[in-house]
Amino acid sequence: MKILVIGGTGHVGSEVVKELKKRAADVRMLVRKANVKSLPGVETVVGDLLDPISIEKALEGVDKLYLLNAVTPDELTQGLIAYDLAKKLKLSHIVYHSVFRAEHFKDVPHFASKLAIESAIRGFDVPFTIIRPNYFFQNDAAFKDLLTNMLVYPNPLGPIGISAVDIRDIAEAAAISLMSDKHFGRTYNVNGPAILSGPKAASIWSKVLGKEIKYAGDNLDNFEEQMRKHGPSWAAFDIRMMFQGYLERGFVAEDDDAAALTKLLGHKPRAYEDFANETLREWQLLAIPRAAA
Repeated sequence: MKILVIGGTGHVGSEVVKELKKRAADVRMLVRKANVKSLPGVETVVGDLLDPISIEKALEGVDKLYLLNAVTPDELTQGLIAYDLAKKLKLSHIVYHSVFRAEHFKDVPHFASKLAIESAIRGFDVPFTIIRPNYFFQNDAAFKDLLTNMLVYPNPLGPIGISAVDIRDIAEAAAISLMSDKHFGRTYNVNGPAILSGPKAASIWSKVLGKEIKYAGDNLDNFEEQMRKHGPSWAAFDIRMMFQGYLERGFVAEDDDAAALTKLLGHKPRAYEDFANETLREWQLLAIPRAAA
């Protein structure tokens, strides 16, 4: 059984590849450049989701597909090209990486794209599993300077908060689903074990860092302005709308999500506090000067 992983060079997809290799899966990974490094025993094939010929070639001889396509202006087109070709080649199973509560966030561009791809997947006869994760813990690792120097937690999570999740739990859920036909037709909400509000995140980092970390608040205009300094305007607006949805509609796990995920993984989902402590140790290691060669 050969599995093609689309998105395998990203933060989540690379963890999916690791989890599949732990389970002795035969993995092929789609890459955009031929010199991309992969894990030992992982085949790589060059392709582009906007080039159907390259994707059809990548799918040749493949039994199953893990589909995680990036947040881009043409995410819907990319996802449907991959799905349509998998359907054409009659793959035995597709695991699609979507997003939690997609149907409640139809005004958020990348949520709407994922919802449309979900709709296509559900409308045809290729066996599928849909993974719907919450916001990733690991996104917050990018806040090193803000947390350690400016002493502020910047994400506008609001007072109610979200059920953020560790990408390693997402990867395990995806790999487990890919390795068995027991998950055909299932949709899994992949949420963390606790609600993370803005003030709560600030308090966790205060404890971890041993200094007071302030919550930046819920001013989305300021948040979007800061996002535009680090990326394109369309992406800043998309992410702004996502956080606005968090504030307006909530992003908290359903009542039975924790039990369902614990049963799927065989262990409880990882905690944000553990992620924060691990991240601090990584930052400290990076700060150690390297010995002279």
